Amino acid sequence: MAVYKKVYRPYEGKLTSRFARLMVIPRYAFEEMQRSRFLSIFYVATFLYPLVCALIIYVQHNASALQLLNVQNARNLISINVTFFLSLLGWQSVMALFIAAFIGPGQVSPDLANNGLSLYLARPFSRVDYVAGKMSILVILMSLMTWIPGLLLFLLQGYLEGWSWMADNTRIAYAFFVGSWIWILLLSLMALALSAWVKWKPAAGALMFVVFFVTSAFGATINAVQRTHWGNLASLSYLVGSIWVQLFEGTHKSTNGAIFFRSPIGEECPLWLCWAGLLSVVAICVYMLARKIRGAEVVR
Repeated sequence: MAVYKKVYRPYEGKLTSRFARLMVIPRYAFEEMQRSRFLSIFYVATFLYPLVCALIIYVQHNASALQLLNVQNARNLISINVTFFLSLLGWQSVMALFIAAFIGPGQVSPDLANNGLSLYLARPFSRVDYVAGKMSILVILMSLMTWIPGLLLFLLQGYLEGWSWMADNTRIAYAFFVGSWIWILLLSLMALALSAWVKWKPAAGALMFVVFFVTSAFGATINAVQRTHWGNLASLSYLVGSIWVQLFEGTHKSTNGAIFFRSPIGEECPLWLCWAGLLSVVAICVYMLARKIRGAEVVR
């Protein structure tokens, strides 16, 4: 029978749930990541700092361990407070930046380079589903590195110190959770946007570090030349660090932010400007994805 005489009909059977279709992307992506020994070793190494923090919390509340180590005054050396959890969040967030730079650039660019995006969108799979599926890969990996170990350490400290400590420091848990998600969503969108526009994966990964470190240097240069502190608004690390300090301490600021995310005392910019700066970066990333994530590409 000639092809033109056949009658093609759309599939009318039962569809799987939207969540099940969404999880197809991360399932195959994680299988591919497991083949990289370097990436697996590096990811496991990112949990060393939370493990050390857990040991510090345990030793501080274990009298026999303190006597064995001959550090009876350990509580005076390291305090489990806002600075402790801010340092943990800052270090793990930098590790999340490396993970996003290694994994993010390879998520969208192969589909665009090989014209595979139309195969996704030809199925019951929207553009939002595609982006959400690709983002879920980074979100899951970075969540396991940031807010999940942070909240577990908070619960460990609360269990050993007493529930009264946990009740008095609930703000720390809330700030750690919200602050982690701000950084996770920002990194995920930035990694996918750069992957969509820069098809060479090493260049896209390098741009992740350029955005983070070069903007900080650019802001510091503006401050030095103009003798002002408004150049901090050009620094992505300052914007995030200022919001973190506000989440952890409110208006009573006693620290200069997390490691790599410094917000020096006396150089504060209005908090609404910091939020506006981050939202602007998010809007740019969403616009970049909307321009590239399409079922067909028109070449002029």
